[in-house]
Amino acid sequence: MERFLDLDAASQFAASKMKKNNLFTTERMFCDVYCFEPGQTQAAHAHEGSDKVYVVLEGAGEIQVGDDTRAVSAGAAVLAAAGEPHGVANTGDARMRVLVFMAPPP
Repeated sequence: MERFLDLDAASQFAASKMKKNNLFTTERMFCDVYCFEPGQTQAAHAHEGSDKVYVVLEGAGEIQVGDDTRAVSAGAAVLAAAGEPHGVANTGDARMRVLVFMAPPP
């Protein structure tokens, strides 16, 4: 497993849908960069045994956790505890990159 990565080089976008780019995976956690073109979304879903943290690296959009949906932009950090529905939408006009940590991996 590579221990040192360049986030810009690891960030790939796809025209068809949000792109998940895995950075690190262990038995106890994973870390991805999710890349959203304008208008792309991650549908709300839940993980019963895993907590997830979103950190917005660039761009702006909305993140839903439970019944709460909030506008977010670069620098925002959001926790979705195990079992809480969560999702992301790029509601802006520019690309959005989100660093994602989940433990334990589903």
